[in-house]
Amino acid sequence: MTEKATRDYSETLNLPQTDFPMRAGLPKKEPEILKRWQDMELYRKLREQAAGRDRFILHDGPPYANGHIHIGHALNKTLKDIVTRSMQMMGYDSNYVPGWDCHGLPIEWKIEEQYRAKGKNKDEVPVNEFRKECRDFADHWIKIQRTEFERLGIEGDWDNPYLTMRFESEAVIARELMKFAMSGQLYRGSKPVMWSVVEKTALAEAEIEYQDYQSDQIWVKFPVTSAGGSDEQAVEQLLDASVVIWTTTPWTIPGNRAVCFSDKISYGLYEVTQDGLPDDNWVQTGDTLILADALAGDVFKNARITDFSRLRQVSAQELATMTLAHPLAELDLGGYQFDVPLLDGDHVTDDAGTGFVHTAPSHGVDDFEVWTHNRAEIEARGIDTAIPFTVADDGYYTKEAPGFEGNQVITHKGEKGKANKAVIERLKEAGNLIGLGRLKHSYPHSWRSKKPIIFRNTPQWFVYMDKDLGGKGDTLRNRALNAIDETRFVPASGQNRLRSMIENRPDWVLSRQRAWGVPITVFIHKETAEVLKDEAVNQRIYEAFVTEGADAWFADGAKERFLGNDHNAGDWDMVADILDVWFDSGSTHAFCMEQRDDLNPHRQGLGGKDYVLYLEGSDQHRGWFHSSLLESCGTRGHAPYNAVLTHGFTMAEDGRKMSKSLGNQVFPQDLIKQYGADIVRLWVASSDYAEDQRIGPEIIKTNVDSYRKLRNTLRWMLGSLAHARGEEVALADMPELERLMLHRLQELDTLVRQGYKDFDYKRVFHSLFNFMTVELSAFYFDIRKDALYCDAASSLRRRSALYVIDKLFNCLVTWMAPMLPFTMEETWTSRFGTDTSVHLEQFPVVPAEWQDTALADKWARIKTVRRVITGALEIERREKRIGSSLEAHPTVHVTDPDLLAAIEGKDMTDIAITSQLTVTSAPAPANAFTLDDTPGVAVVPGLAEGKKCARSWKILPEVGTDPEYPDVTLRDADALREWDAHHAAA
Repeated sequence: MTEKATRDYSETLNLPQTDFPMRAGLPKKEPEILKRWQDMELYRKLREQAAGRDRFILHDGPPYANGHIHIGHALNKTLKDIVTRSMQMMGYDSNYVPGWDCHGLPIEWKIEEQYRAKGKNKDEVPVNEFRKECRDFADHWIKIQRTEFERLGIEGDWDNPYLTMRFESEAVIARELMKFAMSGQLYRGSKPVMWSVVEKTALAEAEIEYQDYQSDQIWVKFPVTSAGGSDEQAVEQLLDASVVIWTTTPWTIPGNRAVCFSDKISYGLYEVTQDGLPDDNWVQTGDTLILADALAGDVFKNARITDFSRLRQVSAQELATMTLAHPLAELDLGGYQFDVPLLDGDHVTDDAGTGFVHTAPSHGVDDFEVWTHNRAEIEARGIDTAIPFTVADDGYYTKEAPGFEGNQVITHKGEKGKANKAVIERLKEAGNLIGLGRLKHSYPHSWRSKKPIIFRNTPQWFVYMDKDLGGKGDTLRNRALNAIDETRFVPASGQNRLRSMIENRPDWVLSRQRAWGVPITVFIHKETAEVLKDEAVNQRIYEAFVTEGADAWFADGAKERFLGNDHNAGDWDMVADILDVWFDSGSTHAFCMEQRDDLNPHRQGLGGKDYVLYLEGSDQHRGWFHSSLLESCGTRGHAPYNAVLTHGFTMAEDGRKMSKSLGNQVFPQDLIKQYGADIVRLWVASSDYAEDQRIGPEIIKTNVDSYRKLRNTLRWMLGSLAHARGEEVALADMPELERLMLHRLQELDTLVRQGYKDFDYKRVFHSLFNFMTVELSAFYFDIRKDALYCDAASSLRRRSALYVIDKLFNCLVTWMAPMLPFTMEETWTSRFGTDTSVHLEQFPVVPAEWQDTALADKWARIKTVRRVITGALEIERREKRIGSSLEAHPTVHVTDPDLLAAIEGKDMTDIAITSQLTVTSAPAPANAFTLDDTPGVAVVPGLAEGKKCARSWKILPEVGTDPEYPDVTLRDADALREWDAHHAAA
């Protein structure tokens, strides 16, 4: 063999060349990229670049500043970052301004815990000194959370976040509250509210979670004292009977004022007929009870009665005329000798209990509503309609629960007090207890203290839901419902969920009995209880809060200062309550969006070309989405958003809720330290966020594997593009395979843009991932490696491939940048230098002329044939009859006319990556390889004949026919001549 035949051809191959590492090293690399973004002032450049564009405003729902971020935070903030980055790259000015919720009970509770540990009494500390400690605590955690959010790659205005505790914010929150007061929507009322004895404050629905709880359950007789009707015998029967109620809150019996029935339920008069009952049995032979027919059997079973009979039906008309005695009336307790009316109530069912509902208007919303709705009728019957305050804020009975004062319902530790036992014993003594037991059921708990709450009637500040504000039914409820109809919900089911909550909610409770928050800045006239409406007073309050914060309300002389000379301070009381934190966060549109030029929609109200999105977990239908809607509708008449997007919750890998006790918690900080933030973001982008997601070691491993495949594809493109000269190639001159790839880019461009507009990140990610790993790595790149490595530099096929890879690179890296910002930045700067950033790019404009559906249809058929060929060759490799596909010479029998026409004129050796290949329309032999789902194609494997090319490793008879390059194919010989000539000239 000549000297040239022993030449090392590796230097003549255009193999990929790149410094882009195969191993990502994200935990180390990402902080370097973060620093570079900070040094280059990426956020400022993004804002400057987007100046004048239509705005896409994602308004941040504020997390609470009281601890490290958790995996739910990581999901939420990553979704928000994908929104803002993608919208920015699609031509919007898409700013992100983070915010924090700083007031409220959780922080106040932490400071109280510190006080208790030091033996300090909160009530002995000046209120503003206490508030300062709360402020410092929130500030501490804001700094920590900011760092943790930034580490996730969240791009935003971190130097200027909004905080509910900023003086300007507190001033606007107070001003928003005073708008409700001035419009007559704010009122002070007395209603049962959810009350935390542990935390000594009213709670909102959003602050409640439901846990299993074991309650005492009792069945209690209410003796009939009067009944109407013309049939004296029937009336006498009723006067000897008792109505029976069932309750799981025995402690509310002292607050009973009525019993409810339903005119839709069938009731009967029942007699106990069981002989030989022991004296200590609570029901005796001959006792008559009025019960719902559907529940009578269950009631007697719980009363230990096996024999009973139904005497007759008791009609709704009879029930409506009855008056009952309180079950404690016969005892010498002083205070229960009043009539108890029977009231018709829509909330009564015969699903459980007795068909009658014990009604304590101071301890239940339904109870309160039915009592007040029937007040005129009750008063006409000579019954006092005053609602007692039987339980104080500390959980102890008051003097308005005669005989029980001093007993606790719930202790300050959230445990059961002695109230239930005390009431049960008195009912036994009165002879009106007929059944007793325990029931495990779902019961409301405070989500902070995790302790059960109670319902108690307390004076609170409310906003009317149904007061007509502007005539023709212009109520807050109707405004909110109309706004919901005008709002886009993602997923769409969120609309019905929020609508049902608004339709059924009671008046909005605003007050809390705590210290850390924005006060309810109103004055009440001592004699008339009228709320002061004076814009001058309101303005003084606002201006003071701007410079001093809400602490100004609690400062010495505040009353005189705000009332000024216009009002006699002695005539007015300052409200001591603070606002519910949901009012704070519900006002963020007022003190954040409307106060910032970069977030305020261009025109008054919503609409135009600007767009406002709220994005939070699905629990915020009753939280931030809800309070923001009511606040804005109450003060502006419309919602503060155009669209509401909700995500589910993050569960452990096995679908269970994460908990410390189960040891199944996943912390984003740990994932970032081990794998990098982009792995967390990949998990978010690839998950169906609309449902509850799962995360755990195996799921993370799957995401790491997916990331590795993506990175290797990017690395190969970078290496191949090292040889690109930036040459343009006319579309008409390109081989079909390249035109097919450009067509796919055109299809993907439509899909990606629509996916980002629809917030369907799972679809975007999986479409791009499958394209990169299946259509590119396993198909297009696999086919074109030979041309890219071995073709001459002047080859049209090679130049076309490099042109297409360049377009693929620009599209894929920018399209994936919102989801994987660190990796795509590293990829982009590896090619274009560190003075650039992919995040300053727009999604590339993909020419419409690249679309070629007919070509794609034809190549779908070509791929079908290829799949059968590669299936046959895989068996040959597995059986070690060949080492690589280049050693094969398959004969492909194509009897399907459409498939045969598709591959006609195509170089199937390139497409199948073989050295030789024969296509025939002849029927295949019986032993040919086939695929069940691909009739009309069969493959007979064979071995390639000829010599192996020393450069491209193809096996062809032509190897050795070029005397100048005798150990390579003719194609490789031409490439070598060009390479040698170029380097000789150099």
